[in-house]
Amino acid sequence: MIVLKFGGSSVADAACMRQVARLAEAALPHAPLVVLSAMGKTTNGLFDAAKAAEAGDLAEAMSRQRALMAAHRKAAEELFDGAVPESLDVALTDLFGELELLLRGVAMLRELSARSMDAIASLGERLSTRIFAAFVGGAWVDARTVLRTNEVFGEAAPQQAAIHSLAEMHLKPQLAPGRVVVTQGYIGATEDGLTTTLGRGGSDYSAALFGAALGAEEVQIWTDVEGVLTCDPRIVPEALPIPDLSFAEAAELAAFGAKVLHPATIQPAVEAGIPVTVRHTQKPEGRFTTISAEVRSGRPITALASRGPVTVLTVSSTRMLAQSGFLARLFEVFGRRGVSVDLVATAEVSVSLTVEADVPLKPLLQDLSAFATVEIHEGRAIIAAVGERLKSTPGLGARLLTALGDINVEMISMGANEINLSLVVKEERTAEALRRLHQVLMGSAL
Repeated sequence: MIVLKFGGSSVADAACMRQVARLAEAALPHAPLVVLSAMGKTTNGLFDAAKAAEAGDLAEAMSRQRALMAAHRKAAEELFDGAVPESLDVALTDLFGELELLLRGVAMLRELSARSMDAIASLGERLSTRIFAAFVGGAWVDARTVLRTNEVFGEAAPQQAAIHSLAEMHLKPQLAPGRVVVTQGYIGATEDGLTTTLGRGGSDYSAALFGAALGAEEVQIWTDVEGVLTCDPRIVPEALPIPDLSFAEAAELAAFGAKVLHPATIQPAVEAGIPVTVRHTQKPEGRFTTISAEVRSGRPITALASRGPVTVLTVSSTRMLAQSGFLARLFEVFGRRGVSVDLVATAEVSVSLTVEADVPLKPLLQDLSAFATVEIHEGRAIIAAVGERLKSTPGLGARLLTALGDINVEMISMGANEINLSLVVKEERTAEALRRLHQVLMGSAL
């Protein structure tokens, strides 16, 4: 069997859903499990409605609820030429009734807990899958009966052993050649049945978890680009799809800003040895990318990615000189404050590192100032050049730095796995830096 995951842009309206239905029909010989996101912009609409309710503006929350209801009913009516099946009509009515009750509860208490937000956010996927399953005549499975998580609402961690056994119980009996099974991405539930979400972008993760649990032949991620590209096409229009990627390359690109994949998508597939393909929903015969543990591209540079803004902290102390334990003390501060560090570069008496731009700096600086001086440089970006022969290709680093010309590189870090060279530049120079570096990439043996 195979898993087909479709994002919000792929199920944005009735016309898009028809195309998804054609792709699901083409996959019928492979006993497809179709994993859907919410219809485009629905999740944002649910968040906005919840925030309006939290602010006590019930009228605004209900207005947004009615707008979402109208959009989903319109899609259903167009798919069924105005004759929406009674069972689907009842299901949609029940789901929007549930949403109304949740919003009224938030408005009454003026409190929006992470648990309540997950319950509200889950409605998007539950709505889109009800409509699609009815349209294709497929089996609808509530992902919350399979995707078991912990109780960290808003960013729940899956419990893979439980997911495997629950998939055997609730999903596997439904799967068969010639039949479409439809379920939701992004959402799960605790052992007690409380609704959780995997965080924004978590539908890809869901697809990989289901694929791993079911021993799928392939996990297909259908989106609005022809695979993983050599760079962001909005910045570099001449960016090209990459035919194949190693898991290591894909993980690096995802972690450093590539928009196609959720970083956590890779891990379940790696562990299960399942290839992941990234395909264009509207161009099913077009180019695509295959990500597999078996791929060894041997390319000097495979692709470029960027992430920003980030903040660079340079921590200096003469106590570092010939002293053991300084770095342990330094990183203990970040660990205690729950701050994740991306890049690190060290010198004799200083350490430079990058953190996300929204990190609360004041308490961090208070702790660090007890034993070091700290310089702060905000508004920076990380550019990552990723390739399996990046380190072993003589002169490549010089070519990359030369291509940047007058763009100042403030920090350089070679990834521990030797396939990622990361550069830090001012954020406003990111686009130009990517365009210049992409010329070097295209000149290498891809």
